[in-house]
Amino acid sequence: MASGSRSSPPDGGWGWVVVFAAFISIGFSYAFPKALTMYFKEIQRHFDVSYSQIAWVSSIMMAVMYAGGPLSSVLVNRYGSRPVVITGGLMCSVSMVAASFSTTITHLYVCIGIVGGLGLSFNLQPSLTIIGKYFQKRRPIANGLAMAGSPVFLCTLAPLNQFLFEGFGWRGSFCILGAMLLNCCVAGSLMRPLNNAGGPDRPEINGAVKPKPCKNGTQLQTKAKRSCLDSVSCFMDLSLFRHRGFIIYLIGNMLMFFGFFAPMIFLAPYAKHRGMDEYSAASLLSALALVDMFARPATGLLANTAHVRPRVQYLFSFAITYNGVCHLLCPLASGYWGLVIYAVCYGVVYGMVCALLFECLMDVVGPTKFSSAVGLVTIFECCPVLVGPPIAGALVDMFGNYSYMFYMCGAVLLTAGLFLFIMNYYNYRRKDTRRRVRENVSELAERNGDTRISDRTQERDGQSLSMGSETPEIRAETDEIPV
Repeated sequence: MASGSRSSPPDGGWGWVVVFAAFISIGFSYAFPKALTMYFKEIQRHFDVSYSQIAWVSSIMMAVMYAGGPLSSVLVNRYGSRPVVITGGLMCSVSMVAASFSTTITHLYVCIGIVGGLGLSFNLQPSLTIIGKYFQKRRPIANGLAMAGSPVFLCTLAPLNQFLFEGFGWRGSFCILGAMLLNCCVAGSLMRPLNNAGGPDRPEINGAVKPKPCKNGTQLQTKAKRSCLDSVSCFMDLSLFRHRGFIIYLIGNMLMFFGFFAPMIFLAPYAKHRGMDEYSAASLLSALALVDMFARPATGLLANTAHVRPRVQYLFSFAITYNGVCHLLCPLASGYWGLVIYAVCYGVVYGMVCALLFECLMDVVGPTKFSSAVGLVTIFECCPVLVGPPIAGALVDMFGNYSYMFYMCGAVLLTAGLFLFIMNYYNYRRKDTRRRVRENVSELAERNGDTRISDRTQERDGQSLSMGSETPEIRAETDEIPV
């Protein structure tokens, strides 16, 4: 566990300014790749490329954003959140300005996809990490408000991009968007470190603070024989792979992301396939984003209640399962209003999943290991994020019907939700059994007059959360898989 010198989360004060900064960074990170798609038709015509070629711009951007998680974690552990977010904002701005001078589609792949995607990665992960340092009791609310940046920015950027395109074309719009992305630098400057005297946080394993990487030549020679695994562990907490709760979360999320984004990507084309006009199809996404905007903070409030907080993993499992059920029922919707009902239900569960996604990860591993955990999770999620939508599209091409795509995504999400529910139930039962054993040992020690064991047990139990659940640090120690 962390030493006593580590500052406890203030749960307020400047932390709400940090939440606002994270709202901006997370909003750009998640909404920007989707908002860029409105320029694709003109870019496709300009470069004379196919739709599949132009679609790779957003795909590469999203994949790099997830794949850059470990690198972002290393930088956050070494330098803190503020400089990493500022650097990410600069990279995003430069990438869009450079993309405005592109002469081939390959230039867009490099500028927007790789450079821009890495910049968004530097915006996303540090914003999530610093919220956990400022909040403990109100952390679900803070996460829900910060994650609401995605639907808010998506609703705002869509009409703004249309206005910019009509006035300046796609090249001029990219320059203006590059200037707008500099707001991420402003957001990063607001992410003041919680403990200025302590400097950037260092990774911890089993409660021990790891030493900083050596810097001078003598130390480098001394450490030369260290294995590659030990060197990586200086920055990334690889002990998480022995953490039962983390493994359950990782497997469940990898299953979920295979079918998570495809329904949103294909919702508008599906509406057009059903004979609806472009404005009606676009209104479905607007309805989804509007409901999503309110579902995220509402879910944060629900997750922060005394009855839900100790078992927040069950709420996450329910949201994923409900998501899958919505997609399975979507082909039954008839007419425009049927799809509106589907979009509203989808927006509710989509917002719930997004609001709980990183809150549940922090609940499992604790704030001290959260930075490394996010980096490891995002690199594993990169594969399903990249291949899930193309597989869904292949089903549409194969059968000429969108229904099978919705069935596939619904079945995958339903499987992921049930897996998480069953495995979290098993994990909670093990923790409850361990707690009862500890209480019995304490009671037996008191009867026998051995106050030393009783004092140690009470001291450990006194570190639990006010709601009655164990602290994340205790869970991180007791949930390790024996080897």
